[in-house]
Amino acid sequence: MAPAEVGDSITVFVACSLLPRQVDMVPLRLPLGSTALQALKASGLPERIGADQLDLLTLSLWGRACEPVTVLCDQDRLELLRPLVADPKESRRQRFRRDGLKKTRRPPRSSSRA
Repeated sequence: MAPAEVGDSITVFVACSLLPRQVDMVPLRLPLGSTALQALKASGLPERIGADQLDLLTLSLWGRACEPVTVLCDQDRLELLRPLVADPKESRRQRFRRDGLKKTRRPPRSSSRA
């Protein structure tokens, strides 16, 4: 690619994980000034996922929710996030009630000095 063309486009990654430990990552080359919605459409994920499933997902940029009109930068990672099954804070509280505070035992320090 000529240097003029590189400056006129950006590389974006669109990621979606519909199942645990299974990530579908699509690298894209888009025109400078492209939005999150344009990247999502260009990835082809909406057609593969289906409209009913797509409505349940949240659009995010590097893990933070974003609007479809958000302008993307080079090397951005656009993600489709599944809804949380449980509140992380409440899960942590329940684990603490169940397991208590688990402290790891450290081996005693040697007191010998050279």
